[in-house]
Parts: sequence; C-alpha cells; structure tokens
Amino acid sequence: MEDTMKVLKLLEELEDIVDDATGLPLSNKIMVDAEEIFQIVREIRLALPDDVQQAKWIRDERDRILGEAKAEYERIIREAKKQADYLVESDDITLRATKLAAEIKQDAETHARVMRMRTYDYVDKMLYDMQEKMDELNMKYFGEMYTNLEQTFTAINETLAANREEMKNLAYKTQNEVESGTFAPGEEEE
Repeated sequence: MEDTMKVLKLLEELEDIVDDATGLPLSNKIMVDAEEIFQIVREIRLALPDDVQQAKWIRDERDRILGEAKAEYERIIREAKKQADYLVESDDITLRATKLAAEIKQDAETHARVMRMRTYDYVDKMLYDMQEKMDELNMKYFGEMYTNLEQTFTAINETLAANREEMKNLAYKTQNEVESGTFAPGEEEE
C-alpha cells in the first residue's frame, strides 16, 4: 500500500510539472525539463507495487515461453518435413527396388527358357546323332544278313508258291477226271 501511495504522489508531481510548464504560442504544446520527467518515471517504476512488477515478469516470461514454443514448433515442423521426405524417398526406393526385382525375375525366367531350349536342342542333336549311328551300324552289320535272309525267305516263298501251284494243278486235273469219269476211285496215277 505504501508503494501505491508513493506512485500516486509521483504522478501528482508529474501533473504539477505539466500544469506549471510554459506553453508554446499558437500550439497546445509545453516546455518541460526532460531530465526531471525521466527521474520521476524511474522513481515510479521503482515504486510500482509488486503485483505490477510480477505482471511485467509474467508478461516477459510469457513472451519467452511463446518464443521457445515457436522455436520448438518450427523445429518439429522441420523434423516432420525431413521424416516425410525420408518416407517419400524410402517409398521411391521401395518402388525402384520392386521394379528392379521384377526385371531381374523376368531376366531370370527368360534366361531359364533359353537354357531349356538349348538343352532340348542339345538332347535332340545327341538323339539324332545316336539314331544316325544306329542306322549306320544296322546297315554295316545287319544289312548283309537281312539281304541273305530276304533272299532265303524269297526262295522259300517261291518254292512254296510252286508247290501250291502244282497242288492246284493236280487238284484241277483230278477234278476234271472225276467229272469226265476217266478216274476210278482207288486208282493211282502213274
């Protein structure tokens, strides 16, 4: 309360200085001793009640906290942007890796198909070469034997055909004799 009274007294002093000051002609301004005014203002500040001092400290502290909060906010925003950029880049890396993996898989499948085709061609050539070799061996070792067998079978067939023809002729002749009555049963031909 004492501080409040002192402040009020100092404010009255200021009013007195203003009232007693010399006015400037044709204006609403006055001339005062600046040093005297500043001295009174300093005393007022010193005499301000603790509540006013505390309010000033609270205001200053609020400004400091707001400044720190703003700095922290800006730091968090920067970090979030960095993280977002990293995630975008990571996603891009993942997409590129997936695409590269698909290309590698496609190349591997193509290579595997080419290798299978080459293997099939190689096996086919080996089988063809073996077939040719077997034909060559067949002709070399069995060709003459087959020719001899063929000639033997042909000769046997010709003999059998001749024998059959002879039997047909005998049967025909016997048939004619039976029909003409010139052949008697139990008679033998000479």
